[in-house]
Amino acid sequence: MNIRTLQIWGFLQTMLGWTFIACSLAMEGWKVAATGGQGGSAVFTVAWYWSSLWRACSTDSNAVSNCYDFPVLWSVEYHVQIVRALLMSGVAIGVLGFILSMVGMECTYIGGKEKEKNRAMFIGSLCHNTSGLLAAAGYAVYAWHVSTEYFNPAFELKYDLGTPLFLGWVGCVFQITGGLFYLVSVFRLWSLEDSTRYLMDAEESKTLRSTPTNLSVISELSSKSKVSTVSDLCLHSPSTVSKISHKTQTLLAPDVPLNVVTE
Repeated sequence: MNIRTLQIWGFLQTMLGWTFIACSLAMEGWKVAATGGQGGSAVFTVAWYWSSLWRACSTDSNAVSNCYDFPVLWSVEYHVQIVRALLMSGVAIGVLGFILSMVGMECTYIGGKEKEKNRAMFIGSLCHNTSGLLAAAGYAVYAWHVSTEYFNPAFELKYDLGTPLFLGWVGCVFQITGGLFYLVSVFRLWSLEDSTRYLMDAEESKTLRSTPTNLSVISELSSKSKVSTVSDLCLHSPSTVSKISHKTQTLLAPDVPLNVVTE
């Protein structure tokens, strides 16, 4: 599988996973429960209860629903606040990952040079993995709270895990897998760059060994120039030596007075 195919598969999987997570954030029925419906009398009553991150509802056998919307943020249960924060931060980081991965893909002509595109792809893949892990942590917190209530005998109404949790977990798997595809493509690009750089260095070293260096050329030129200057001096040596000896004799001769008395 080549690099471009890896990046396309990564984009499709991250898009699908992020969509599942965003949809589960707005879905109803994070936990569901049912009461009644068991025989023993001619007339019986059935009621369904479900709850999400934003409200809790109940429906009776006459299809009459009563919902209670959660009030302001600080009056909601703590585990719901934690799940909201984890999922919203995961969705936001996933959007950032989409932008960076689109910039870094080979099939797009934005992002500048190849090194900058690889860096953007690497950061985008980390954003997708972080988004998937944050969302998975949010689902795990909610599922743990539901399971503790289910196995606690003090709670008469037993809730089960709803469809949004399983849909969200599947979305986390898709998004993390797509981020790993991005990482594999980036590591392949970096390994290709390292191998080409190593081959270029090896070729340069071979060429330097096979051809004479600038230092050897300079040394040869300097040696030739020295030999030529010495030979020139040797050719002109008789005249220069005679001139030098004449000058030394005139300097070493005693001074002769200007007024000489002749007898």
